[in-house]
Amino acid sequence: MAVEKNSRLAESRGKLDVLLRDYYAGLAAAGKDPKKKVAWCTSAGPVELLEAMGFYLYFPENHGALLGARRLSTGLIGQANAKGYSPDICSYLTADIGAHLRGVTPLQEAYGIAAPPKPDVLVYNTSQCREVQDWFSFYGREFGVPVLGIHSPWKAGSVGPESIADVVGQLERMAETLAPIAGAPLDRARLSQVVKLSAQASAYWKRFLATGRARPSPITFFDATIHMAPIVVLRGKQATCDYYKGLVEEAEALVKAGAAAVEGERLRFYWDGMPNWGKLRFFSELFTRLKICAVASTYCLSWVFDELDDKRPFESMAEANLKVFINRSEDYKETYLVDAVKSYAIDAILFHEAKTCPYNTNSRFGLPQRLLEDHGIASTTLYGDLCDLRCFSEDQTETAVEALAEQLAARVSQGS
Repeated sequence: MAVEKNSRLAESRGKLDVLLRDYYAGLAAAGKDPKKKVAWCTSAGPVELLEAMGFYLYFPENHGALLGARRLSTGLIGQANAKGYSPDICSYLTADIGAHLRGVTPLQEAYGIAAPPKPDVLVYNTSQCREVQDWFSFYGREFGVPVLGIHSPWKAGSVGPESIADVVGQLERMAETLAPIAGAPLDRARLSQVVKLSAQASAYWKRFLATGRARPSPITFFDATIHMAPIVVLRGKQATCDYYKGLVEEAEALVKAGAAAVEGERLRFYWDGMPNWGKLRFFSELFTRLKICAVASTYCLSWVFDELDDKRPFESMAEANLKVFINRSEDYKETYLVDAVKSYAIDAILFHEAKTCPYNTNSRFGLPQRLLEDHGIASTTLYGDLCDLRCFSEDQTETAVEALAEQLAARVSQGS
């Protein structure tokens, strides 16, 4: 059963719009109230710690994605380049700094916010990226506010007790440093409550993504990039749990109805790497034409935090921090992708090689070749970027995807 694209998940999409409007309205109000404290935070956290201490949270990475999705980034990156920030570093970073330097933001048109609220503190986590430290340090100098960081062991295979203890120690020391900025010490009971809510929201998000295992799938990777916003910017809140509970119910109803996100679904692809934010519509239309459904992605699955546990909040936050996919070894990533291919009945993987994001580009060290030779998993690599559209060719991408689809169709017709 095919369902009109605009009608799928429509109820949840309406609720999402309200949820995000309320979030940005609250953030804007906090920025104008000296009694309220604003923390700029990286998407990997430590969200729960800051939420428990009463900070209003703003995420520059989310702003970078918005700049990319609105196709504003390419015209802003040069502003940061002129300030000495290389065109080869993260285009989230350069687009966001460029927007700051030029005094523009997509938040103005979307939510009536002329500029992000001034931070009282900037808090980063290097588990997903090393460049966030330099990014946040720029704003620390701009605003004259403290910059605090969690420094994680990099490229972990297994995550052992020593690494967990290291990050726990950093989190506990950070809580002490944040206390005078927040105006009060950490309430550990409140932290447990926040961690519990984040764990519940994560479980619902995982369950939503699992509906992509149905054949035909009622959801796509592109749906997930829209509905992931609360699990990034609104963790630790009851409203987020309520939102994802409704989203799960809507998606699971589509599974029961046999609804297809892509009419006549012929092939099932897995997206690995960052989204190309300014070209998601292009990809969605291309896949629909070829009857390809991108049913899952490493990017969206990375916001599933199974480790969070309100009975051991610091330890579980540290585990979630350390076990994020982007921060794992090549061997771990290979096993993870093999399992994902089996779980979602994937026909092929699309590796997005983002020019300015080596940390979340997984096609550069032989992984696609190993997956083919050792596991028979087909793939192709698409070249582009998170935000910089100068790095992307629609014609070359279309040719690569069509060639892969034809190869897979030929394999099926030959019975291999």
